[in-house]
Amino acid sequence: MAAKRDYIDTNDFTKEELLDMVELAQAMKGMIVKGGRYPQVLRNKTLGMIFQQVSTRTRISFETAMTDLGGHAQFFGPGSIQLGGHESIEDSGRVMGSLVDILMARVDRHKDVVDLAKYSAAPVINGMSEYNHPTQELGDLLTMMENLPEGKRIEDCKLAFIGDATQVCVSLMFIASKIGMDFVQFGPKGHQITDGGLQVDTNIDLLAIGQENCKKSGGTITISDDIECIKGADFVYTDVWYGLYDDEEEGSSYMDVFYPKYQVTMDMMNYAGPDSKFMHCLPATRGEEVTDEVMDDPERSLCWDEAENRKHSIRAILAYLCPRTREDAPVADAYEARMDAVLARAAN
Repeated sequence: MAAKRDYIDTNDFTKEELLDMVELAQAMKGMIVKGGRYPQVLRNKTLGMIFQQVSTRTRISFETAMTDLGGHAQFFGPGSIQLGGHESIEDSGRVMGSLVDILMARVDRHKDVVDLAKYSAAPVINGMSEYNHPTQELGDLLTMMENLPEGKRIEDCKLAFIGDATQVCVSLMFIASKIGMDFVQFGPKGHQITDGGLQVDTNIDLLAIGQENCKKSGGTITISDDIECIKGADFVYTDVWYGLYDDEEEGSSYMDVFYPKYQVTMDMMNYAGPDSKFMHCLPATRGEEVTDEVMDDPERSLCWDEAENRKHSIRAILAYLCPRTREDAPVADAYEARMDAVLARAAN
């Protein structure tokens, strides 16, 4: 039996493995959307979904994806289980990992999902932490590969992230540098990947991880507060300026820091390139980090396809990680005979 794999950080996977997951997502998507057949590769499997925060796309995508593959998903909302409260993460991981086939956790602290994976016998997926958002990453990669500029490979593309160094920004740097893309963050000082824009409870050199990836893939990373850096971008991406894990700006509001310079407008899109495509992890605060004109543009905006692709990419992650049961007919027959004997006695 293969060793357990967790999906906590895309940096734990090779470029080839990530592209395999995208190919798996594309195959399943085509089978379902175009062929009308649902691959029942996780029939009778159970996914445990742990949420320490509210969620729309992640919860719906995981639950739908598991159902599509023939399995079942269980939702555990904030305060509904003992995780990290009366029961330690270690004990919760051991118990839950023995009761379900695969676990997903959206957590307040990245350390919690790491510890959960350490003690769970079942594979664990990071549904988002303050450090990164790896399931979003794979859906974004799928979306970009479905919308490549004519004549370009994914490795030839430039991805420009606009605004704050959120965990989504950092995650995009991770996967872009793994694949070999050119990644840019256009953001204000104090909110850049290089200067502590993302605060996590572990001492991690985020840029060093991306740079190490680039050494192997041939990608590049640029971080700047000069808009010139976004020129030639194939994909322009943004996230909210005031997120789930952020504290209010001291002495000024986040609008004073980001608006209007870092708002994605149609002028900014055209400055990046006449054919650049817009992406957003959602939910968006319309009128702040992006205008309605950009979000709703039928030719330039990919954010709705991107949201749908969360489901398609999560199917691939689940199938890639979750071990499938192969029937051993003689052993199964022996246990079935024993089961039938007990049920026969119960009926008399």
